[in-house]
Amino acid sequence: MNGRGSRRAVSGLRSAESSRQEPPPRGAAAEKDPTTHFGFREIAAAEKGARVRGLFERVAGRYDLMNDLMSGGVHRLWKEALVDRLDPRPDLRLLDVAGGTGDIAFRVAERLGEGLREPILVCDLTEGMLAAGRDRAAERGLSDRLAWLCGDAQSLPLPDRSVTAYTIAFGLRNVTDIDLALAEARRVLRPGGRFLCLEFSQVVLPVLAQLYDLYSFRVLPAMGAAVAGDRDAYAYLVESIRRFPAQEALCRKIAKAGFDMVCYRNLTGGIAALHTAWRL
Repeated sequence: MNGRGSRRAVSGLRSAESSRQEPPPRGAAAEKDPTTHFGFREIAAAEKGARVRGLFERVAGRYDLMNDLMSGGVHRLWKEALVDRLDPRPDLRLLDVAGGTGDIAFRVAERLGEGLREPILVCDLTEGMLAAGRDRAAERGLSDRLAWLCGDAQSLPLPDRSVTAYTIAFGLRNVTDIDLALAEARRVLRPGGRFLCLEFSQVVLPVLAQLYDLYSFRVLPAMGAAVAGDRDAYAYLVESIRRFPAQEALCRKIAKAGFDMVCYRNLTGGIAALHTAWRL
């Protein structure tokens, strides 16, 4: 409200009514409620978790196809780069957040083989994604090497200092409060633990950026409608990438959360970026 609707003072007239305080404009209380983005739309912050959960429940059975379409299949190489950087050892105690379908966890478990001493913890907000992951783990013979948790990245169902590594791939941009999720990551990591975040990011090559924008906003939603029957889900994912902090801005957020030795590596010209840090 800008005050245009307030009453005019009437010269020479003073009454109890004119001195009475105006009631707050309708909707003023609602304007104070925190908001966040869901793609390019502004929504109440309290609504985002349910919207994200609903979206991923719808696409859980087609999530791998979604990643293939989003990245042209290159996400598989990016995930290998994350696991290479993690360099898993037998004493690893890994928490993979937003990892419902198991892509990161499977790669780590298969790389360690029989040397894996403790089950990898896979946490996801969406039961449908976890169900898809369990089915895939059974097909690969990995069920006994993984443990599945339904939980929110902003309030992890784990005690303090309980894991030695935290990974999150293509999940951080979907949380309501990135700073809170980063604080939770640090809370559950033991001193000396590692943080690794793989996420779509800001393209750094001008020519590639133009082509990627054309693909993202024109081609991808149409493909999502034709192949997966869900244009809106793909449109949200494209928009969420554009709203996510760029590489250096995310570095600052990670450092502000209390991590040390924060750095990143651009992948495929910045279409994705791998951020890493230590909890000292």
